[in-house]
Amino acid sequence: QVQLVESGGGLVQAGGSLRLSCTASGIIFSNNVMGWYRQAPGAQRELVASMLSGSRASYADSVKGRFTISRDNAKRTAYLQMNSLKPEDTAVYYCYLQQLGRNSWGPGTQVTVSS
Repeated sequence: QVQLVESGGGLVQAGGSLRLSCTASGIIFSNNVMGWYRQAPGAQRELVASMLSGSRASYADSVKGRFTISRDNAKRTAYLQMNSLKPEDTAVYYCYLQQLGRNSWGPGTQVTVSS
């Protein structure tokens, strides 16, 4: 079993920054992917950023150049640094961890960007 706990969401003005954290506990294998999805009201969940445990990262086109994912594998923690936030970034952000073909999810954290 894998448990994920997120923190760092909140309310910020457009142009501001937030940093999300996600810490995993339970049985974690060395080869895994951690990342973030988001879901805005009335929209489908979309992949924002992901990172292999070996440090290769990928991003949605909508956040490239603004968001940066990083990991501290010793702490089993992933971070999402979000800069130059826009109102359209408003969503619930969900951390996930994928290993052995299965996904585990965090409960989500709300990010609200005001214009």
